[in-house]
Amino acid sequence: MSKQVNWVGNHLEITPPGRTKKVTGTRFATILGLNPWSTPFEMWCAITKTYEKPFEDTIYTVAGKTIEPKQADYMETLGLDIVRPVDVYGDNYFRKTYGDFYPENPIFGGMWDYLGIDEKGNVDTIFEMKTTKRVEDWEEDIPEYYALQAALYAYLKGVDTVVMVASFLDDKDYPVETADGKFDTKNTERFTPNVTNTITKVFELSVRYPNFEEDYIKPVEKWWNDYVVTGISPDYDEKKDKEILDALRKNDIKADSSDIESIVKEAGELKKEIDELSKVISPKEKKLKALNDKIKNYGIENFRDGDKKVEVKGDKYTWTISRGEKVTIAKDKLEEDGLLNKYSTNEVTYRLTVK
Repeated sequence: MSKQVNWVGNHLEITPPGRTKKVTGTRFATILGLNPWSTPFEMWCAITKTYEKPFEDTIYTVAGKTIEPKQADYMETLGLDIVRPVDVYGDNYFRKTYGDFYPENPIFGGMWDYLGIDEKGNVDTIFEMKTTKRVEDWEEDIPEYYALQAALYAYLKGVDTVVMVASFLDDKDYPVETADGKFDTKNTERFTPNVTNTITKVFELSVRYPNFEEDYIKPVEKWWNDYVVTGISPDYDEKKDKEILDALRKNDIKADSSDIESIVKEAGELKKEIDELSKVISPKEKKLKALNDKIKNYGIENFRDGDKKVEVKGDKYTWTISRGEKVTIAKDKLEEDGLLNKYSTNEVTYRLTVK
């Protein structure tokens, strides 16, 4: 972590970066507290470039990227005119636009999936494509988290109609992750959207969200001014934000001074030698421990009243089992009596691990 972060209560304080990331459709719903898988604190970390979870493809993201173009083709078979990003921005459109189709807006941005046009060629629709195996989430209505993503892009584009396209996959339709971390997409490529596995749900922005700007845009703009502009994060949750907090609380430093660099190098070489020897020694150590435990139990069984030690003699070694007493503290009882915290102190300790 290179950014200077100050920990204050349950939030962070930083010097706001000169250039931030923007509120995309995915971040929009999360900031509003409507994403069950993420938190506003995580979005603040990403937007302010304090920390962002590394992106790794999964069978679900690969399936989505593979099937999305098929969904657009399917819409065209239904007689709809579809505009693809490549039609507007050309090849390599992500690189050309830096992943933002709304550069004129200082706060909101992102990329729509597809556009629809009317008979005059004017853009009048936002298409948002989804793949899922959770049919139940779509039975009554569009999941609000997804609807708001598309609603934001419709608002920014100045159109009123949104078409949500959802394809429902079975387990067999997902790609298979191979041993080398890649994905075999043969099963996914066989999937063809049709009337039995794909639905469309249409809504008008002005009808579903009649006060969209007042109820959604302005609260997020306030959130931006309160947290992004100031560099003061929203409160974090130790459980929900654990992965991010663990990363922020770890200081990765490089051994770049001459003294420590040579020490680290020598220690690394020596550890490598020991690790190689451990591969041979470790099984023997485990066996020896099991044998020692049996000898210890044998000695314990042979203690007499008054004995302090029992010795088990071998040809080369003597195993000595000593008997003693130690005082244990009943912490639960002290806590019940309200004394544990009174007489407890926190002490800073350091532990070294090498991996």
